[in-house]
Amino acid sequence: MRSSLAPGIRLITSFSRDSWYRGFTLFLTFLFYTSYHLSRKPISIIKSQLHRNCSTLIRPPNLNGTDNETWCDWVPFDQDNYKTLFGAVDNSFLVAYAIGMFFSGIFGERVPLRYYLTIGMLLSGLFTCLLGLGFYLNIHSIWYYAFFQAMNGLVQTTGWPAVVACVGNWFGKGKRGFIMGVWNSHTSVGNILGSLIAGVFVSSDWGMSFIVPGIIIASTGVLCFFFLVEKPEDIGCSPPQHHEDNEKEPLLQNSSSNEEIFSSPGQSNSISSEPAEEHTKAISFCGALRIPGVMEFSLCLLFAKLVSYTFLYWLPLYIANVAHFDPKEAGDMSTLFDVGGIVGGIVAGLVSDQTGGRASTCCVMLILAAPMLFLYNHIGQHSLATTIGMLLVCGALVNGPYALITTAVSADLGTHESLRGNSRALSTVTAIIDGTGSIGAALGPLLAGLISPTGWNNVFFMLITADILACLLLSRLVYKEVRGWCGHSPRHRGFKEI
Repeated sequence: MRSSLAPGIRLITSFSRDSWYRGFTLFLTFLFYTSYHLSRKPISIIKSQLHRNCSTLIRPPNLNGTDNETWCDWVPFDQDNYKTLFGAVDNSFLVAYAIGMFFSGIFGERVPLRYYLTIGMLLSGLFTCLLGLGFYLNIHSIWYYAFFQAMNGLVQTTGWPAVVACVGNWFGKGKRGFIMGVWNSHTSVGNILGSLIAGVFVSSDWGMSFIVPGIIIASTGVLCFFFLVEKPEDIGCSPPQHHEDNEKEPLLQNSSSNEEIFSSPGQSNSISSEPAEEHTKAISFCGALRIPGVMEFSLCLLFAKLVSYTFLYWLPLYIANVAHFDPKEAGDMSTLFDVGGIVGGIVAGLVSDQTGGRASTCCVMLILAAPMLFLYNHIGQHSLATTIGMLLVCGALVNGPYALITTAVSADLGTHESLRGNSRALSTVTAIIDGTGSIGAALGPLLAGLISPTGWNNVFFMLITADILACLLLSRLVYKEVRGWCGHSPRHRGFKEI
């Protein structure tokens, strides 16, 4: 009877109910965080429209004013300190995001994720639209744009810990690096879509560059409220297996948990019979910091995100200034960096799954990224083909480690065996790692704004230095992984391993 079914129906019925719900949750969370990044991107696209080279444009005859050099600029970005003002607007968002992220994970462990994400996306849509209204209301106060950027940064902290916690609830550790590598492409997809949408309106009606993304993220918030399922248990699906007996974890092992992971079935049953409240009690901030590997990866992400977010906010302006593209062309060209980031995230996840070396994978990509950044600055604008190739390679090497740490590594550490089955640590661990990284995300654009007047070469030297520091911070973990591959048993010091 089954052979008479249409091929499409046979394909559909070949997947279990659990598989369909897991796929649906993966798709929804992908869509949600795509909208988060989509709504962040417009500010970097419109910079080259707010401050332009007016001497190359034809001045309308009926325009009042006599300043021929700045007549086309948007006040207050028409002065020589425009890069500093751009840096202030960027950092209003990023500082608020970095501060809020440390508290967001704590709230995320205690508030239903569906409500938390819905409220965050609706408010983010509101504040993004208000930024765009500055164009129509003819608002020229730097404080207006800085304030609503800060508010947007604060509410956007609801996104990352919640979506990672939700995906971690549905997927086990077996192929987590590859699955999350593919899933994490939402960051780059959001940046690309945000750039393209903002680019459509940037030259004629830049207010819509904010309003359209604001409407999109608010709409996904409504979708979240009606369709998100936080945990498999909520609808009778089987929970994932976070720790597998045959898995090798040279990075994350410790003495207090080795016996539990590699124990016999009888021993495992005795562990799972612990009181339920021990498994469901939310972990403290200090308790999360004591999980082996959290501090190293958090500090590494600080410098990795510094590099990535400097590109996110300053790459379109750099291309416009150095390659002399118009604002739309510069925005479109900058999306190639994010295309490379998609490939880099997937490759990093796949390699780390096969080798079991999360830290080593990050370190190799960071080592390769440093000389590529140097080459891009010096030869990246020689031809269109060179620009495209260098942007793709730099995007892959810069965003690969960043993607791996914020997804698979965060989920690994948030479901670490030393937590003894506590399922409510994932959001807090994710918030600590991404919150620390967000400090770097705030510092990068700020330093770029301060350094860029002295020359773009100095900005790239700053990025290369940050890249090297990120690599060095993982050296202990890389050494531990290499020893594990060589058959050496690492010394275990329990929960307080250093």
